[in-house]
This record gives sequence, structure tokens and C-alpha cells, in this order.
Amino acid sequence: MQSASNPKIILILGSAPDVVRSRAWPRMPFHSIVAINNAWRVRDDWDYLVHAGDFPQSAMPAPYLVHGRRVHSAADYVPAQNAYGGFVYAGATMSITTAYWALHKLQPDVMAFLGCDMTYDQNGPTHFYGYGNRDPLRPDVTLQSLEAKTGRLLVSAARQGCVCVNLSHLESSRLVFPRVDVGRLRDWSMFDVQLRLAGLLQRVDNATVSRAETMEKSLGYYFPSGEYWRHLNQIDGSELKNLDGLWLAAVGQGDAGWACGPCDI
Repeated sequence: MQSASNPKIILILGSAPDVVRSRAWPRMPFHSIVAINNAWRVRDDWDYLVHAGDFPQSAMPAPYLVHGRRVHSAADYVPAQNAYGGFVYAGATMSITTAYWALHKLQPDVMAFLGCDMTYDQNGPTHFYGYGNRDPLRPDVTLQSLEAKTGRLLVSAARQGCVCVNLSHLESSRLVFPRVDVGRLRDWSMFDVQLRLAGLLQRVDNATVSRAETMEKSLGYYFPSGEYWRHLNQIDGSELKNLDGLWLAAVGQGDAGWACGPCDI
């Protein structure tokens, strides 16, 4: 936590085409900027790069660009995601993995996302650098519902005192976080954060969250190595689909107020 008037706001940058809007933004109000994979190329003032284990060395920033910054991979984000239940329940895609790492490591008051919408149905390039791998849409038992996984993240963060918001101007998003305009976000005080946090928590169905968490414990799909793909014979996809349904219900997915076009909370 920062002072009573200045919340600790973390900007998380993905690679959707919309991410280039951030190039025109001043550094304030962001306490830290976290880039995912290729997003280190979007701005030159990033603080952390979190990349997948198979991210090619050729795509990494040059050593002189890393000076004074930190680069993190599986050795760092696997323990962080395990702290929130593990990859099977949290969802094994880098936008979500990076968010749990930031929540665990940086202890933010606000996590603001741009370029993490995980939608690929718009015309033109899929990523800010052209056409890339649509990783979140791969056939993966942990990613049957990206909305459910981001709903679980929303709840996990809120319980920790952190508000998740989406800065995107894209028409659609798989993130179920409230949309916020970056200009308004700059004016937020800790009072504003607490007010919005209370509103989010009020909208969460705690009874359904409890059912989802009980189901997670009962299923026992926890693999500390993070290599859940080595245990697919132990994972029932239909059970995970039912679990996703609980998380969707818990955050009221389908209510236009959660994942609508640009709007403030």
C-alpha cells in the first residue's frame, strides 16, 4: 500500500493491437509497468517482463535494455500461481499467469490491463506487431472459459484489496473486469479504490464462490510443478466446465455492467 491518497496502480500490458494506445500515456499514475512476452516493445519504461517458458530468446530484449529491470519466467510465476490454487483452476495462459504473479509479488491496490482482451475476431492483425499465436484459444482443459478464469482472478484480487480494471477500448473482451478510462484512473485516490472495491465485492455472490472453492478442494487438481499437462488423465474436463459455471455465476457474468464497452465504475 502507498499513502492514503495514492493507490499502488500496476499497469499490465499484453499484445493486443489496442495496447499501442499506452505509448501516449504519461507514466503517472502507474507505480509499475509489467509487460507480457513481446509487450516489452510497446513502451521503453517497463519495470518487469514476465514471459512464457517457450518464449524465444531471439524475442527477448537486449541485455542493455534489461539493466535496472527484472525479467521473470516459470521459476517465479509458478510459485505465485500456486499460491492462488494452481494452474488448473487459475488458467494456464500468460495474461492470467502474469496477473497472479503481480498480485502475489507486487501487492497492488489496482491492476489495470491493456492489450489482454484475448479476442481475435476483429479485422486486421491479431497483435500489435502483426499476426501472432492465439495462445489463449488453444485447446486446453484449463481454458474452456476465459471469462470464468478472469472472474476467479477478479474475486481473488478483490479479496486481497485489489481492484482489477480493463483499460481497453476494444468492443469485446474476455476479461470480465469493469472498464475504466485511463484519464479517470489517474484521479483515483485510495478512497476511490476502496469505494469501488466495496462495490465489486457487493456484486460477488459469496455463496457461489464458496461452492466453487469447495469444488476445487474436492477435485484436488493441484500440481505444484505447474506441469498439469503431465497429469491430464487425472483431470476431468466436464468437472472443470461445471466449476467454470460456478465462477461465472459468482461474478454475474452476462450483466452488461461487468464487461461492457468503455465505462467507469
